[in-house]
Amino acid sequence: MKNSSSSSSNMKSLYFQFTLFTDQGSLRYLFFSLCLLLYMTIVSANLAIILAVCLEKSLHHQPMYIFICCLSCNSLYGSVGFFPRFLMDVISDTHLIPQTACFIQIYIIYSYLGNELTLLTVMAYDRLVAICQPLHYHRKMTGRKVACLIFVSWLYPAFNMSVCVYKVSRIPLCGNKLNRVFCTNWPVVQLSCEDTTVMNILGGVSSVVSVSIPLTFVLFTYLRILLVCRRSSSEFRGKALQTCVPHIVTFVNYCVTVFCEMSLTRYKVTEKNTLFVVVLSLECLIVPPINNPLVYGLSLPQIRGVIFRGVRVFRKVSAGKQKIHREQEHLK
Repeated sequence: MKNSSSSSSNMKSLYFQFTLFTDQGSLRYLFFSLCLLLYMTIVSANLAIILAVCLEKSLHHQPMYIFICCLSCNSLYGSVGFFPRFLMDVISDTHLIPQTACFIQIYIIYSYLGNELTLLTVMAYDRLVAICQPLHYHRKMTGRKVACLIFVSWLYPAFNMSVCVYKVSRIPLCGNKLNRVFCTNWPVVQLSCEDTTVMNILGGVSSVVSVSIPLTFVLFTYLRILLVCRRSSSEFRGKALQTCVPHIVTFVNYCVTVFCEMSLTRYKVTEKNTLFVVVLSLECLIVPPINNPLVYGLSLPQIRGVIFRGVRVFRKVSAGKQKIHREQEHLK
């Protein structure tokens, strides 16, 4: 009996258990269908943006659209790290995840959030140069510089999260229950057998610095843009507004969702507020990937035009195939 108990204990130590999933009976299949539809919508919308930018050669020479394409790629990256596992848990009776898979999910989700922030910061710099120094824009935003900015915007979060996940994975744990529906950093640290005060302070300082520097830079860029627009013609202000509003909406949306996620680190989960915690924690993984392609796809005429042309071509091809099929049936 002791060997069996010891084996069971060792088995549990290799897994984390999500505690916020509740037994919804047959309703879980409805939730699964809705979440799957949401996932397919995110994938389809972001793929439409990526294809529109990649297939339209005239957009290849405009850095703003390259950054938008990277933003959509990042949305797909974050969604792949979350939705497949979440969909499995929605219809599953047990909600256990291997520790290795949990740490991989933490890395993907947090690096996705970091990539989003750095890309939005780079896009703010692009708008600053385009609006405040339009005559020097093509000299400053060369293809090499754009590639370098994209590389750095991906490299910094990747390195930062690699160090963070490595440190968390080395912590000795005295439990396996996570009060979340997916793996996040703070609930895992709370399971530590040792005092993590120093790690919590360093993590908090790192988070504040990582968020405050890009936020300050973005606010500075838009202050400069606002001052330039005040001294310019109404036509210039209209064009500047057309390219800046999607970025402002996306950045504000990102800040709100990340603030909700960070607020959960100080929030004590009880049975009465389970739904509130689930909704709040899912915002950063659902809202930006849906918001970004809708905002840029509907607001920017270049992308909207490419997408609409693609839809028309697809309809013509489908109609042609149906016509050929009917003619073949008639000949039979």
